Amino acid sequence: MDSRLQHLAVPFFDDRHRALATELDSWAAARLGAVDHHDTDAACRALVRALGGAGFLRHCVPAAHGGASEHLDSRSLVVCRETLARHDGLADFAFAMQGLGSGPITLEGSDDLRRAILPRVARGECITAFALSEPDAGSDVAAMQCAARQDGDGWVLDGEKTWISNGGIADVYCVFARTVEGPGAAAVPAAGAAPTKGTRGISAFVVHAGTPGLEIAERIDVIAPHPLARLRFRGCRVPASQLLGRPGEGFKLAMRTLDIFRASVAAAALGFARRALDEALDHARGRRMFGGALADLQLTQATLGDMAADIDAAALLTYRAAWMRDVNVSEAQPSGAARTTREAAMAKMVATENAQRVIDRALQLHGGRGVQVGSAVESLYREIRALRIYEGATEVQRLIIGRDLLAAASASGARAA
Repeated sequence: MDSRLQHLAVPFFDDRHRALATELDSWAAARLGAVDHHDTDAACRALVRALGGAGFLRHCVPAAHGGASEHLDSRSLVVCRETLARHDGLADFAFAMQGLGSGPITLEGSDDLRRAILPRVARGECITAFALSEPDAGSDVAAMQCAARQDGDGWVLDGEKTWISNGGIADVYCVFARTVEGPGAAAVPAAGAAPTKGTRGISAFVVHAGTPGLEIAERIDVIAPHPLARLRFRGCRVPASQLLGRPGEGFKLAMRTLDIFRASVAAAALGFARRALDEALDHARGRRMFGGALADLQLTQATLGDMAADIDAAALLTYRAAWMRDVNVSEAQPSGAARTTREAAMAKMVATENAQRVIDRALQLHGGRGVQVGSAVESLYREIRALRIYEGATEVQRLIIGRDLLAAASASGARAA
């Protein structure tokens, strides 16, 4: 195995995962250096096509619809995102959103929806988006206001979504909106009924780009550019066949989807951190200072040691979370009902926070060169910051872990009694 991939020589992975990493690393080295990032939308579209054409997006959908594995394989997602992030942040983003954006369709889409959309996702012919956040409902999903009312043989959506990755270029949006009123989570409200509060009553829909009533209200620029937008729905009608799962169960679907992909966010952070360590090592060995190399200084060596330890600690949590989910899916619940929420939250929290420290230290070692626009560490510094926020900010992960621990302790106490 290539020395750059020795970190995969741990029992969490099989030989197929190591072969995937080797193949993707070689492909990325040959293809991604020429990506023009000046037009982010065009670059993202081109990356999706390239990743699909090379067969790597097959890891974002199940085998029944053109995928690489019977079920979504978390370890393959982790390997792909870590490898791509080490080479190019936008390539990692393009890959990740094909999985996250189509995840609800994989989990709860009808057979017709799956057949129509997932094979095209795998080939890079259909760009997807996951539309959950709103102007006043980010970490607090319970504050969601976007509403869907049943009207005849379809649903009508009204409201807004924001911070939607792939907004403006996606062909398909998985949109979450309020639908349910009353105590029954599966009840369908009459037209004009007020939606419920809290996480009950949220449902999910497939909305195709170009559907009347769906508008791209605003394109959003962020420090690490990628396609991002605020969406507006005004009387946007979708057929009943585009409801994902049962009415009122959209929150559970969103959380199941995030459970699958949250560990892959940690993997992207690992990829960024490994690239930062690579850059720091090269710079430290080549930079002449005080009659020797920067690497000769004990303070530099200690800094590099801290960086390596942070990366390995995060990697073990990330690989464990992905491995546990794959084992649970294959041996317990193919639907993914055996959840690894706590483990995925730990991985996401630790990997993103550690990567921030690693990249900051790499930039510090570079001195003035580190803040020069266009340098590798300057780009990494911008890339990592968003990962500590999206798909659940660090503070949210801490709450998830704490609440899960308390619930487990209460359940254990009840059994003991």
